[in-house]
Amino acid sequence: MPLDTDVVQRGGRRDTGSATHLCGAELDRFKTIASEDGPLTVGCTQQATQFRDVAAEIGRKKSLQFANIRETAGWSSEAKHAGPKMAALLAAAAEPVSPTPSVELQSSGIILICGRDETAVEAGNLLKDHLDVTVLIEPPASIAPSGKAEFPVAKGKVRGAKGHLGAFEITVDDFAEAAPSSREVLTFGPSRNNARSNCDIFLDLTGGSALFSAADLRDGYLRADPANPAAVLQAVLKARDLVGTFEKPRYINFEASLCAHSRSHRTGCTRCLDLCPVGAISAAGDHVAIDANICAGCGQCAAACPTGAASYALPSEDALVRRLRAMLIAFREAGGERPVVLVHDEAHGTPLIDAMARFGDGLPANVLPLAVNEVTQVGLEGMIAAFAYGASAVRFLLRAKPRHDVSGLSRTIAVADPILAGLGFGTNRIATTETDDPDGLLDALRTIPSLAPAPRPASFRTVGKKRDVLRFALNELHRSAPAPVDVIALPDGAPFGAVEIDVGNCTLCLSCVSACPTSALRDDPERPVLRFVEDACVQCGLCQATCPEKVITLLPRIDFGASRAPARVLKEEEPFCCIRCNKPFGVKSSIERVVAKLEGRHWMYKASPERLDVIKMCEDCRVNFVAEQGFETYGAAPLVRTTDDYLREQQARPAAERDQE
Repeated sequence: MPLDTDVVQRGGRRDTGSATHLCGAELDRFKTIASEDGPLTVGCTQQATQFRDVAAEIGRKKSLQFANIRETAGWSSEAKHAGPKMAALLAAAAEPVSPTPSVELQSSGIILICGRDETAVEAGNLLKDHLDVTVLIEPPASIAPSGKAEFPVAKGKVRGAKGHLGAFEITVDDFAEAAPSSREVLTFGPSRNNARSNCDIFLDLTGGSALFSAADLRDGYLRADPANPAAVLQAVLKARDLVGTFEKPRYINFEASLCAHSRSHRTGCTRCLDLCPVGAISAAGDHVAIDANICAGCGQCAAACPTGAASYALPSEDALVRRLRAMLIAFREAGGERPVVLVHDEAHGTPLIDAMARFGDGLPANVLPLAVNEVTQVGLEGMIAAFAYGASAVRFLLRAKPRHDVSGLSRTIAVADPILAGLGFGTNRIATTETDDPDGLLDALRTIPSLAPAPRPASFRTVGKKRDVLRFALNELHRSAPAPVDVIALPDGAPFGAVEIDVGNCTLCLSCVSACPTSALRDDPERPVLRFVEDACVQCGLCQATCPEKVITLLPRIDFGASRAPARVLKEEEPFCCIRCNKPFGVKSSIERVVAKLEGRHWMYKASPERLDVIKMCEDCRVNFVAEQGFETYGAAPLVRTTDDYLREQQARPAAERDQE
């Protein structure tokens, strides 16, 4: 492949060197370079294992970074123009990556095989020497009995299942154990419902509907069509290996204190609950809980979370934006023009790109592939940052039939589109490409319009957490946009916006202030006033759900001046001062409204109009006034007499009267 070292060096790799056989004839040269403990990126992923082993042998302490510049750039019909892309890929690979925390799943090899015929028993025979097997046959369970009872066989219909590898709990109806003696057909004892079974591995050979949503992503749950012997054998082989301790990444970092799910039994934000394809998220009081053992790492919860309570960890959002920054700046400095960022995953996208390179024309020279764990993990901050750094377009490569629902990505794109259009970038800047065909991918990339990037690309460095990264990226995009405007309307569900109130019907009860999880709504301890800070609002809806008067409306939008704007007064009134001590204690209009409704109408105040003064007093003066006046709380209503009252009266009578009784 052609390699233009000068162009790569212009992209920021000033110490770039080239080789033709670094893993073989020039291996000593690699050893010399690797012995210096500075940062080192190797433009070859095929021999990465060999390079790591050699680096360990010579005592290198710092880790090596690797970039694939062959299949993604050099093997292409446009390879002669791919120098800027190579510089971009090397720069992105050199960005440091923090280690991802993990969780442990432990399996002792207890497996439940659920089927409808002898296929399940045959699977049990294949696994009996490796796992602790139990077979469950769906009714009517008409199978031939075995000559030897080497593992339990029962009948039953699975009603529900929950859990994960090492901790499944299965609920079975019409459950019955096999009779100890059967002749032609296996017979069973008395049946019962709601039987429970716990197992480490669940092999489903029923051929029916999956027992879990996004079943392919549930660790320890294996399915196969019983009519397909090859598929059954493959599932059996997978099950055989699921014994021991396994590590999986903790994909999501979660801070419950930032969650805007609920307050005071009022539900607000449910974005993550609506999007999780595997059911790993559940409500847990004022916040949600994420089961790391079930989480499959799609990242849609983190991408949609408006507060940053849920954030992705493989890598974190700020680390992903740093890779975008390094890639796009290096591409631009090396002379590249109108870059298109192609976001793809390793499992699906990488083989597709490799096939294009080996058997076709390869990627165009301006298409920069960005590999991530899951395409759906990319949030609004990543999309916005890409255009702020100078991307011409962004494309997300998806499977023709995704393994899970990808509506979260579609919603994020639906929020980014009006922002880009409103700032003068036009439409069709962000889109998805759903294909499993290399030629189909190439055709889709070739039809991307040649759109101009931001006229003044940014170069900011990301700092802080997700919400801070997003806010900073938006401000930089606004600064570098072709036609910046201050306010852009957004669709429902956007993580930015304002609230509007019906001023005439708002009583300034301030329940919305106590419910707001981000302090976007604020009060004043000195005066009856409701203030709003738009930059802090995440449109969770808790204020709307809490308001007893139902006078709050959400207004999704982005105001680029909100970060610099002071708190805006939504409603302010004169305080009502106590008529005895003159201390302000309420809202004047509310007190006057209550007095007007009670005066001359309520029985408690008809007999004694001066009682209305109680409503016009603060809490301290009210108690003193009632005690001074000796008001009966319930007017002429009869008092309740108790046994103690009768006994007290009896003791007060003269002894002669008591004797007569």
